[in-house]
Amino acid sequence: MNFQKSDELYARAQKIMTPVTQTLAKGPGQYTKGAAPKYVKRGKGAHVWDVDGNEYIDYQMGIGPLSLGYAYPRVDDAIRAQLEDGITFSMMHELEVEVAELIHEIIPNAESIRISKTGADVCSAAVRVSRAFTGRPHVLCCGYHGWHDWYIGTTSRDKGIPQESKDLVSAFEYNNLDSFKEMLTPEVACVILEPFIFDAPKDNFLHEVARLCKENGTLLIFDEMWTGFRIAIGGAQEYFGITPDLAVYSKACANGMPIALLTGRKDVLQLFEQDVFFFTTFGGEALSLAATIATISEMREKNVPAFLASQGNKLKEGYNKIAADLGLSSYTKCYGYDCRSIVTFDASAGNPLETKAYVQQELFKQGIIHRIKFE
Repeated sequence: MNFQKSDELYARAQKIMTPVTQTLAKGPGQYTKGAAPKYVKRGKGAHVWDVDGNEYIDYQMGIGPLSLGYAYPRVDDAIRAQLEDGITFSMMHELEVEVAELIHEIIPNAESIRISKTGADVCSAAVRVSRAFTGRPHVLCCGYHGWHDWYIGTTSRDKGIPQESKDLVSAFEYNNLDSFKEMLTPEVACVILEPFIFDAPKDNFLHEVARLCKENGTLLIFDEMWTGFRIAIGGAQEYFGITPDLAVYSKACANGMPIALLTGRKDVLQLFEQDVFFFTTFGGEALSLAATIATISEMREKNVPAFLASQGNKLKEGYNKIAADLGLSSYTKCYGYDCRSIVTFDASAGNPLETKAYVQQELFKQGIIHRIKFE
């Protein structure tokens, strides 16, 4: 494959950008040098074309936001129609009310709704208002919750975060209820977690976390960036039958347009009226609001979560059957929920970097963009 234009753009970017990517998961470090393009030009449906004209089936779909596919007609038509009327205004826009009413109708815990731009925004807002409501400082987290100080201080990339901030947040292990119980002290304001990433909750884990939080006076926050509008229209809280105090959404809401949602108890979110600050200039940007209504309406009418589950099941079963037929089941598998699975390779498959390089090289040769994981 020819990647000449990609390489030329990369060379230009290196001269003026540090790092060259705005999204870590999209950067050149995620792919094998020389075997993959670095820049895309356009997308349609499940396909993308790089700047050199090479075509691929994209299994990552923008790292999650493309819930209906690239250039989906109904969504793009809604964006174009709103563009004729304007993008950002000096007063509130009617679509803010329409989006809030739609979310109130479909999300189980959405007594009240706040609208923002990114997942990190609403995660931080949920934590801040939880601290204000409970009067407690500590936070427990499980999963990925964005780049802001309160969370990123729990990771290895924690330079620039004051120790005082780090001391107030602790990460716990998914499906380890004993560890969670030890960490859940009377000083914990909230527990924020992804309801699942790829592994399913075991031994009633999510229900037990919810029960323990309630007993402790701790607010439970579901980070539904990946689960929302994917495992069910109402997200994991609908699927598992658990109503968290607060929940946050982004990614799949608007088929690629930037929007994020915070839903939850009215008595908690009413603190934003006066005591807690959470406002942003672009929160009511109208193109994303129009895209949200079109996207969610299409997902409801077409029952997109059921379609994702059906297609995802075919993918998992097909991959695992091929692996079994080739005698490779002990080395590689596709697992997770039908709506969100991942291909993994066991360490026994060989040197991880070499295996990753080879697999990616062959996938790109076949015109496939896909992430792999080593365990």
